[in-house]
Parts: sequence; structure tokens; C-alpha cells
Amino acid sequence: MELVGCPLTATCAHPRSTPTTFLPAISTMASSYKNRFPHYPLPQSFSLPWMPRAYYKTAAINPTLAPFSKSSQGLTPSKMLPFVSNRTTLFTRYTPDDWYKSNLTNYKESETSRQNAERLRVDTSRMIQDKYQQTKKTQVESTKNLGERVNDIEFWKSELCHELDEMIGETNTLTDMKKRLERAVAETEAPLQVAQECLLHREKRMGIDLVHDDVEKQLFTEADVIRSCQERMQQYLDKAKAQLASNRAAQHELERDLVNKQAAHRIDDKCHHLRNTSDGISYYRGVERVDATISVPESWAKFTDANILRSQSKRAASAKLRDIIENLLVITANEMWHQFNRVNVAFTNRIAEMADTKSKIQTHLAKTLQEIFQIEMNIEAIRKAIRDKGPPLKVAQTRLDERTRRPNVELCRDTAQLRLVNEVHEIDETIQTLQQRLRDAEDTLQMLVHAKSVLEHDLAIKANSLFIDQEKCMGMRKTFPSTARLVGYI
Repeated sequence: MELVGCPLTATCAHPRSTPTTFLPAISTMASSYKNRFPHYPLPQSFSLPWMPRAYYKTAAINPTLAPFSKSSQGLTPSKMLPFVSNRTTLFTRYTPDDWYKSNLTNYKESETSRQNAERLRVDTSRMIQDKYQQTKKTQVESTKNLGERVNDIEFWKSELCHELDEMIGETNTLTDMKKRLERAVAETEAPLQVAQECLLHREKRMGIDLVHDDVEKQLFTEADVIRSCQERMQQYLDKAKAQLASNRAAQHELERDLVNKQAAHRIDDKCHHLRNTSDGISYYRGVERVDATISVPESWAKFTDANILRSQSKRAASAKLRDIIENLLVITANEMWHQFNRVNVAFTNRIAEMADTKSKIQTHLAKTLQEIFQIEMNIEAIRKAIRDKGPPLKVAQTRLDERTRRPNVELCRDTAQLRLVNEVHEIDETIQTLQQRLRDAEDTLQMLVHAKSVLEHDLAIKANSLFIDQEKCMGMRKTFPSTARLVGYI
């Protein structure tokens, strides 16, 4: 016979005599078959119930009888087997007792072998049942553990989904806030340009109107306020960009963790639903010795929890930054509006003051023109009076000249002579007085003309300053952005 596996012929051909009380334990059953069966599962033909043909096949040697003559060749007649008729003369090898004892021994050995085989069958059946139950219990526990693992993955996956949705919403909200802040920064350029242009226009004032008045002070303050607001908004704009980068990094970690969780959930859920009758199951020899794990349940849960905590921290910082930016937009809008109003009030007061000054200058100019006219009339009257004194002076001097021709004693210093002399002196004094008054009137006229020119120049300066402040500056300041624009809504 030919054996498939290890040789069992000695055991089958010559079974050992074992005590009748021997019963191999279940735990040693595997050791009793050590090196008897292959350690890997047998093919289907070998996994069937035991049959002799599964391990042995009949030997091909068939005994044959040679001719008696050939078998007796070379033997002497004394060594040849006696004939049947001569058997009574031979000594027998065994007695009947030996024969019976041999049969009893064979019976006992056969019975012992059967008993051992029966116990082996019972132990094997019990062992098979125990191993089946143990395997089933182990598989149930593995399935239960896989189910618990699937539930754990579903829990953390739901937490990651929730946190990811919150983070995406927060990132979108912060992005909208950043866009509002950018629009608010852009809206401050127009007011700053208006303030700077107002300062440049006011540099075109002339003369005494180039004064560092309250309007100019408020315009400088407005430019400083707008620049300060721009710097603060730009600072928080940079912070918002950095926070968005942090939010996206935390969101990326959550998404990557969620993708891994989804893949693990799909794999573990597939493993959880695998059964002994499922398709796709196969042998993977040595896979139990491969340990590709890089984490334990504690570190696995801690990793996802750390990602969620990090995301929550970034989200809280983002919400806080949004509140600060919202307050900043309101504060900067109020500051710029208040300064804008203060500048407008200063412009209004200055325009009213210049308008009043211009009106007064016009009034003084009108009075000066009237006085110039009167002085000119007076000068003409003085000149006429001087001209009018000529004939009386001529008459008096002619008289004196004629009286110098009186003869001898007639040249008398009489009352008429004295009066004529006095008359000439009086007329001369009058002419001198009128000429002095004429000079004074002419000087006064020059002063009035100079005052007139000064008033006219000052009036032109005031008109220019009033045009700059009222028409150019206040005309530009009508386009100041609204509060909705300053806070970035539009």
C-alpha cells in the first residue's frame, strides 16, 4: 500500500496494546496526530470522512505458486517436507491452548483497538463541536468588535462632518467679512483724496487769506484720521488673510481625516458584513503575521479629537476676529463721519465769516468811493476858490501900484493905504491857506484812492477764497461715501 502523508502502516499493522482506561484528552488530540496530517487544509477529496482508499492503495504484488519440483531443487531428501501421510511423525509447533490464546489475544487487541477508535471518534466529535463553537464564538466576537468599530468610526465621522460644516460656514463668513473690509478700505480713498485736494485748492488762496485757520486744521486732522483708519483696517485685513489660511489648513486636516474615516468605514463595514458564505473570501497565508498598524484606539481617537479641537480653536479665533473687524468698521466709519462733519462745520463757519467780511469790505469800498467823489469835489472847490481870489488880489495890488504914483506929499500912509496893504496880505494868506488845504485834500484823495485799491484787492482775495471754499471744496465734499459704504456693505 502507498500512503499519502506520513507513514501510518506500523500503527495500523501492529497496533499497540493500550490500557483499557486510556482516553486521550481533547487538548492533546492535536499532539497525538502530530506529523500525521498536513497543517494546511486538505483538498476536498481529503477532507471527506476517513476511508482506507484515501490513504492506501492495494499492492500490486500477487503471490504465485511455483512448481513443486522447482521449489525442492537443491534440497536433500531428509530436508524435504514430509508427505501428509508422514505428518504424525512430526512435532507440532503450537498447542490448541496456544491457538485459543492467540485468538483471545487477537480478540482483545481488536476490542481494544475498537475501543480506542471509538473513544477517538467520540473525542474527535466533541473536539470538532468544541472547535466549531469556539470558532463561531470567536467569529461572533470579531463581528461584534467590527460592528463597534464601525459605530466608533460613524460617531467620529459625524463629529468631523459637523465640525467641517461649521468650519466651512465660518470660513465663508470670514471671507465675506474680508471682502467687506477690502471694500471699506477702497472707499476711504475717495474721502482722503477729497481732503488732500481741498488742502491743495486752499493753497491757491492769496495774500492775507493764506491763514492756518480752523478749516485747514480740521482738513489735516481729517487726512490723519482717514490714514489711521486705513492703517488699522489694513492691519486687520492682513490678520483676516492669515486667519483664513489657518482655517483652510484646519479644514484640510478635517477633510483628509474624514476621507480616511470614510475609507476605513467602507472597509470595516464590508468586513462586518462578511460571512462564511460570502463571495470574495479567500486564503491569505501569513497575513496574520503582518502588522501594518500605526496607531492604537487611544491615539486614533486622540488624533481625530485633536483635529476637531484645533478646528474649534481656529473657528473661535475666526469668530472673535470677525467681531473685532465688525466693531472696527463701525468705529472707523463713525470717526470719519464725525471728522467729516467737523470739517464741514468749519468750512461753513469760515465761508460765513468770509462772506461777512466781503460784505463789509464792499460797504467800506462804497463809502470810500463816495468819499473820494466828495474829496474830488472839494478839491475842485478849493481850486475854484483859489482862482476866485485872483481878481481881488489884482485889484488890491493894482490900487497900491497906482497909489505909488501919487505926487509928493500925497504919498500918504492913510487908512486906505493901510487897508489895501492889509487886504493884499489877507488875500495872500487866504490863497496860501487854500493852497495848503488843496494839498491836504489831494493827499487825502491819494489816501482814499490807496484805501480803495486795498479794499478792491482784499475784496478780490476774499472773493477768490470764498469761491475756493464754497464752490470747489464744498462742491467736492458733497460726494462723501455713506455709512453703508464705509462699513463695506456696498
